[in-house]
Amino acid sequence: MNMEKIFPQFDQELLQHLEKIAQVVEFEEGSMLMRPGQYFKNSLLILDGRVKLYREGEDGEEFFLYYLERGSACALSMICATKNETSAIKAKAMTPVKALAIPLSFMDGLMRDHRQWYYFVLETYRSRFEELLQVIDQVAFHSMDEKLEFYLKRQFESLGGNSISITHQEIADDLNSSREVISRLLKKLESQKRISVSRNEIIRTNL
Repeated sequence: MNMEKIFPQFDQELLQHLEKIAQVVEFEEGSMLMRPGQYFKNSLLILDGRVKLYREGEDGEEFFLYYLERGSACALSMICATKNETSAIKAKAMTPVKALAIPLSFMDGLMRDHRQWYYFVLETYRSRFEELLQVIDQVAFHSMDEKLEFYLKRQFESLGGNSISITHQEIADDLNSSREVISRLLKKLESQKRISVSRNEIIRTNL
């Protein structure tokens, strides 16, 4: 695995240091990487695959936050790791995932001795904060059909294509809605010729 291509912002000194202190871990599709109430032993950098992050409500409902993909790290896990706090989110491997596990004992040294790591952490915080603001904006100020459109655009952009494999129930779970409502709104978008819907697949045509 070519770390230089995955993390081009890291210099050789930092890459070599990470290779010494961290280890590569793998997760099967469907594995839970994080659960609410869990303490962190490592901070993970995603080398390959896709991880989905959720916020769990008091009644057990789940709300989709964002994805972690190749070259990214979870800002929330970094915060919890640094402050030795438990997780308030769930993270699930949507594909087979390979990650670099960095023990918490090295985090302070990385921040102090490697400026590229310091900037990487700050950029991770910034980008995830902006993404969460978009999610909050959609939840607070937009109707369900607008939320669905925003959600689908995020899915297409994240995967970098015009097709996503997903069920109506998965979308409903992510948006804390019902399958019936989502199916009706998808049919509406399809009638407007903005998407094409088939079994477990949605194709973007003019979204």
